[in-house]
Amino acid sequence: MPRREGNHVTELFHSMNGFYLLATIMLVVTMLGIFLGVPRRKVATPPLDVKALFAEKLQLLVQARDAGQLTDDGFSQAAAELKQQTLDAGFLDTSLGSSSRHAKLLALVLVLVITTGFYIWKGQYRQLAEWTQAQAQLQEFGQRALLGQGEQLSEHEVDLFALGLRTKLASSGDDAVGWFVLGRIWFSQGRVDDAIDAFDKALQLTPERPNLLISFAQALLTRGAEEDVQRAAGMLGSLMEKDPTNTDALAMLALIAQQRGDIKEARAAWELLATQIPKDDPRYASVQQQLAALDEQAKPQPAVDLLPAVRVHLTIPATVAQLYPQATVFVFAKAAEGPPMPLAVQKLAMFSGEQTIELTNQMRMTPQFGLKEAGTVVISARISKTGSSNPDPTDPSVSAKPLQLGADWQDVTLTF
Repeated sequence: MPRREGNHVTELFHSMNGFYLLATIMLVVTMLGIFLGVPRRKVATPPLDVKALFAEKLQLLVQARDAGQLTDDGFSQAAAELKQQTLDAGFLDTSLGSSSRHAKLLALVLVLVITTGFYIWKGQYRQLAEWTQAQAQLQEFGQRALLGQGEQLSEHEVDLFALGLRTKLASSGDDAVGWFVLGRIWFSQGRVDDAIDAFDKALQLTPERPNLLISFAQALLTRGAEEDVQRAAGMLGSLMEKDPTNTDALAMLALIAQQRGDIKEARAAWELLATQIPKDDPRYASVQQQLAALDEQAKPQPAVDLLPAVRVHLTIPATVAQLYPQATVFVFAKAAEGPPMPLAVQKLAMFSGEQTIELTNQMRMTPQFGLKEAGTVVISARISKTGSSNPDPTDPSVSAKPLQLGADWQDVTLTF
């Protein structure tokens, strides 16, 4: 997966290779321990009677002393040495070699058991089994998912299908259909960034495939960053030039225009779409609802008071700005108690230093509820790394204490 491309599959390969390598090493070590750890068999020698041998040698010393060949002191010293030698020979423990061999084998077995237990705990056997199944059933999954042959894939089978596709693409990355299908799977699973990366791969291989452009634009609009919206609009516009009857592209262009506040362009797109869809098509009712919403939006709205309003003195240190040079800054007010939707919001490009941002009652998101109706609000600022208005838990943010609004301007200071 671009950015995270191939991480899961690469880790799986490494885990498999690591397991096989370690298992082989452990097997070799175990065999060496068995064959080399066993002492070589020694030539058997008849057992000696230690006491009889001692008595025989002592008698010879006595005879040598009596014959005058040894002095009394020499005899005593020789007898003492003979006694010590006999004691050492009689008390040798021949079981040491066997105990050492058993200890070695026990240690090797313990290492093997611990290693195997560790790999089982890490789930490598399960991953290996899933990877093998994904490879074996890749063609079957493709027929069921793409051709509708057989039962619909379960959630687990979809995961296996994606794993099999990703593994195949890791070795043959020039498969545009494979990247497109993988992107569709990831998009259905909510992995929007991964889906966009996969669609981008497919687009490089097949730049003019209509269904790819539609899916790619849908993913870009879901992520919602300004540059994503612009890129999606460009794709859809190019598609409409070649196929003016493409209703999916026309509907998304209408939504883009509506999101940008271009009511005239949005109305024209919805009205054109209404002429291209049969009235018994379920989408026709949705188009009529969009046109009715535009009519309501076009009606004159009652004047809204500017106040209450807040001046937000926001400071972003240079060190923070350097970390997110392409980020977008959102400054907004939310009701301290009430709906989570912002009551007023300002969107700015990343900056370094201090800026003053105004939030007023006229910036209300709905006619019924704004700063005036909320009374007490919480002023916050968020640095969006992707430029999306959807909150991301990893985005840096800062908030002030709840503020009781009055009839005039009030000031709030925020610093990242």
